[in-house]
Formats: sequence, structure tokens, C-alpha cells
Amino acid sequence: MGKRFWSWVMAALLVGLPTVPIHAEGYRTSVGEGASEIAVVVVSGTPYEMGRSLGELMAPEARALIGKFLGMVQADGSPRFSNEALDAAWTATAPYTHERFKEELRGLAEGSGLSLETVRRAHMVPVVSNYSCSSLAAWGAATKDGHLYQTRNLDWILAAGAHDYPCIVVYRPDRGIPHVNVSFAGYLGVNTGINARGIVLSEMGDSPQRDYPYNLDGAHFTTMFRDILYDCGTLDEAINLIKNTRRIKKYHYVVGCGQPPAAVKMRAHAPDLEIWTDNDPTDELAPNILKHVVYQDEGRGAFEPLRSAWGRIDADVLREISCQIPIRGGNVLSVVYDATARHMWVSYARGEEEAYKRPFVHVRLDDFLRDEVQIGAGSAIK
Repeated sequence: MGKRFWSWVMAALLVGLPTVPIHAEGYRTSVGEGASEIAVVVVSGTPYEMGRSLGELMAPEARALIGKFLGMVQADGSPRFSNEALDAAWTATAPYTHERFKEELRGLAEGSGLSLETVRRAHMVPVVSNYSCSSLAAWGAATKDGHLYQTRNLDWILAAGAHDYPCIVVYRPDRGIPHVNVSFAGYLGVNTGINARGIVLSEMGDSPQRDYPYNLDGAHFTTMFRDILYDCGTLDEAINLIKNTRRIKKYHYVVGCGQPPAAVKMRAHAPDLEIWTDNDPTDELAPNILKHVVYQDEGRGAFEPLRSAWGRIDADVLREISCQIPIRGGNVLSVVYDATARHMWVSYARGEEEAYKRPFVHVRLDDFLRDEVQIGAGSAIK
């Protein structure tokens, strides 16, 4: 094993955190305490090696989640989530999915003891599902310190129980930018994440039930987001990657960058793509627009608190606003990022208690992203 792996392990041991190393280069630790504890898995190497390490380190949870998840969505016999439909979704999207993602899936399957077929099917459920979420981003003069702050509310299928298997995955690839996926055990796609260059990603789903069956001849956002985190170090690079991707379905994206702080909002209704900067009179939400702010909340009341807090927005303010606007009954995950200082605050639902009602756990991303890792337990806050 490499020197970097052992430096990670020794750093964890020195501060007294439990660490579970496996034969590949990776380890498992956690942030938060008690009912707010969240598994953190740090992996490095090739895509296959990282997938295998993740599979081994989260094997019990990955097997439990994927089994429960597929069982739940297929319980009523809906053709939408049948094995045939999920296999067809993979066949349609695979030509537009990066080979490294496929290799990571293969490693995950081997490491967890699941079949590759089962792992692929689980990853296709979000491809054929509906989402309804929200995101806020503020920076520059709008914030207390000029930093880029961004939120992500994931409002999805609470009954699926994915939130009961929380997992933050830190990737240190042999080729590409180190990045973080705020995810669930055994799930490699990105609903939200941040990389070491401060690129942060949020998504909101717009494809209604009536649009099903969807045209899936392209890349899903969850794999496209992984590509952005791997390859993009600037906001312009992230925008260009999205422009040049053959996209599917209807989504909104908020894409931010911590250095220099800025963000854009996109309405990505394939094949069309509209991009708005801050205070843009063409923004779909105009006249409810602000300088150095972009957001999408589907009209759930974010504008007035954003306007009231303008000039002093920070993580606390955005956390409070984000907890006011989720879809009640489906708020699986809420995240607030300081993309400039590379901090985040994470809340997963637990059981039937939704994320907006629960404590947020503070994670210092540099503890895991920089070369000399210093691991510290996160603290839960309300």
C-alpha cells in the first residue's frame, strides 16, 4: 500500500477515530455522533480500485440498501421499475457513461459481493424516477465574507430508506480532481457534491410523471455530475461540459465555484439549455432576483428571506432558509456548502424524520481532500 494511505490511517489513529482499512487503498471513518453519525469512506487509485474499496468498506450497508431499495420500488409490480425496464435504461445510457464509472461499478459489485447486474439496476432507478428539489447559491456582496455558499435539498422517495444508509465518499483518483459525493451506501452517482477546486453541484428535477416513458438516449445527470467533479476546475469548464453532454429528461442545475466565488442556474430541459447569472432580468423568477444570488425553489418562499439577509448571508442563514423550503414528506437529504473555505454541513433524514428537522453535521473537507490528511470528528448542530 502507498505512503499516502498509511498517512491517512496514522492521522486517524492519532486522533483516536475508529478506522477500518481494507487491502485496497482506502479507509472508513465517520463524522457526527449518535443518531447523527455519518459514515465517511476515503478511497484512492483507479476507478476499479476505488469502487472495490468502497464496496468492501460499506459491504453490509450496500447489500442491505440495494436489496431494500430494489425490493421497495418493485414491490407493486410497476413496469417502470421492472428488471427489464432498468436493464433497458442501462442499455440506453451506457454509451454516454464514462468508462471509469463503469469500472467503478464493476469494482463496487465485486467488493460488496453483489452482482454487477443488481448494482446497475439500482443505479438506474434514479434515471427513471421523478425528483423535486431546491437549491440556493449566494456569494460576493450578498454574503458576510464574500464566500460562495450553496445548498442542496434532495426531495425524493423517503419510503425507499436510502437515508438510513448515509455515506459520504471522498475520492482521490489516480487521474482527476479529488472530490466528494454526499451519497448513500453503494451509490456512485452524484446528487450533490464538491471537488477540491471548489466546484459544487445541485440539481432539481422537472420531469413529471406524465412525461414517462422518458427518452433516455443520453447521459443522466448523476453520471454527468461525477464527470464534472472529476474533470472541471473552473465554473466555465463545468458549464462547457454540461453544454457538450447529450443530456436527458428535464432538470434545473445550480453550479457554483468557490474560487473565484460565482454560480449560475440552468434550466436543462433536454435538448435545450438556458443559463442565468445573478440578478438576470431574463431569469424565470424575475423580478424576484438579487445581485450575487441564484436559486430555484419552485416558488416555495426563498426570495423574501434571501432579500432580508442579503449582505450577511452565511452557512447559518442558508441552512435556516433551506429548512423552510423542502418538499414535506420527501426531504431525504439537505446540504449547505461553503465552497470557498471547503466546508459543508450535512443532514440526512432518519427513519420517518425528515432531513430539515434533524441536526446538521459539520464536515471540514480539507481534512479529507488535502495531501496531509488530519481527520477530526464532525460536530452536530441545529
